[in-house]
Amino acid sequence: MACPASYYDDNDPALVAASRSGDNSQALTITEISQALKRTVEDRFGFVRVRGELSGVKRAASGHLYCSLKDEKAVIDAVMWKGTTGRLAFKPEDGLEVVATGKLTTYPGRSKYQIVMESMEIAGEGALLALLEKTRQRLAAEGLFAPERKRRLPFAPKVIGVVTSPTGAVIRDILHRLRDRFPTHVIVWPVLVQGQGAASQVANAVRGFGALDEHGPVPRPDLLIVARGGGSIEDLWSFNEEEVVRAIAASPIPVISAVGHETDTTLADHAADARAPTPTAAAEMAVPVRRELAAFLEDLGLRQKRAVWRPLEMGRERLAARAQRLPTPETLLQPARQRLDDLAERLRRGLTDRAAAGRERLAKARLSPAMLSRNLRDAKGRLAAVRLTPALLTRPLADKRQQLAALERLRLQLDPEAPLARGYALVSAPGHRAISSREVAAGQPVLTLKFADGTLDVATGGARKAPRKSGPSAAKVSPPGQPKLL
Repeated sequence: MACPASYYDDNDPALVAASRSGDNSQALTITEISQALKRTVEDRFGFVRVRGELSGVKRAASGHLYCSLKDEKAVIDAVMWKGTTGRLAFKPEDGLEVVATGKLTTYPGRSKYQIVMESMEIAGEGALLALLEKTRQRLAAEGLFAPERKRRLPFAPKVIGVVTSPTGAVIRDILHRLRDRFPTHVIVWPVLVQGQGAASQVANAVRGFGALDEHGPVPRPDLLIVARGGGSIEDLWSFNEEEVVRAIAASPIPVISAVGHETDTTLADHAADARAPTPTAAAEMAVPVRRELAAFLEDLGLRQKRAVWRPLEMGRERLAARAQRLPTPETLLQPARQRLDDLAERLRRGLTDRAAAGRERLAKARLSPAMLSRNLRDAKGRLAAVRLTPALLTRPLADKRQQLAALERLRLQLDPEAPLARGYALVSAPGHRAISSREVAAGQPVLTLKFADGTLDVATGGARKAPRKSGPSAAKVSPPGQPKLL
């Protein structure tokens, strides 16, 4: 059955989709239309260069970089894949004006179009300087450029580490200047000084020198020189990278930055402990001039000698001045001579007075000088007759020996124990105390008899009357049963 014509009226909405007369295409799916749009955009804009300001820069965990490029009236999303971000010569930041090269594509998941960047460059030197100033302010706020962080360079380093290209003129200039001024052991860490990967190599070299063991096979440098020749701001940009600046600021070894020429300034110069206008000047700052140092040491030696001899010379001068003020020996002896004369005069007067007093006493004693003269002659005669001989000394000694022998014989005769050898006994109280007959009569119970060959204690047998004093007619009575003792 044919449908009425009103059924195909465009103004008459239908409930179920149906084919209209004249239709020659089927309805497309969302995926199909999205893919068609994607192919159309990529074919039409397969290679574009876009200039704009970076906004919303963020790096995903996968390593991809996502951001937006904008100008005063429009915004376009941008993405850079992980493999491409590693080749960037700078760190993308918000507000930086760049020129991105890539292709336009769509993202069907959000119905957006975006640019897939294959490369990114800073849009002009002005934008590069703006990025440099922004980075400088941020790192300065962290204190990496503070003057109090700067360290003094060693006076005469034994080992110097140089971070530079091994093939350029810089290393030859440094070695030549060091050889002329003060030959020093130099260790070169070869690196790229510009281009892709230069910043990482320089930072790794600085950290590598700092990680060396002081007593290891490779000696740890006492001083580092980070050097590069002159060039444009793009050529020197590796030394403005944050990675290099932080490595120099954190180095445990003092660092001299010698990047570019006199007018070139990089962030590495601000972070280093000292900045040299040229690599040759860095070598001059690193070591002293050996000839000047030898001359200075010689001058110090002369000054030391003068300092040693000057006190001696001044001492001699002071000694001579004081010696001139010292009195002469005659002046020192004058008071003593005067006193000697005074004493001599007093002695003469004293002898005279004593002689006069002696004459007076002699006159009073009625002694005449003739008598004294005679006595003097007699004494001289006796003295001459004595004739001093050794016998005068030995004879008194012999007399003394005889007297001593006589005393010894007397002592032996008076010794109370001497008769014991002839059979006698010595009677005493216990304890060798002498005892009398009265004490025995008074009741001394025990007596001690001492013989030549020992002692014997005996009992007295009770009290006895005191014996009568012995006389010519007195009879010695012995107690009954007791033998006579004496």
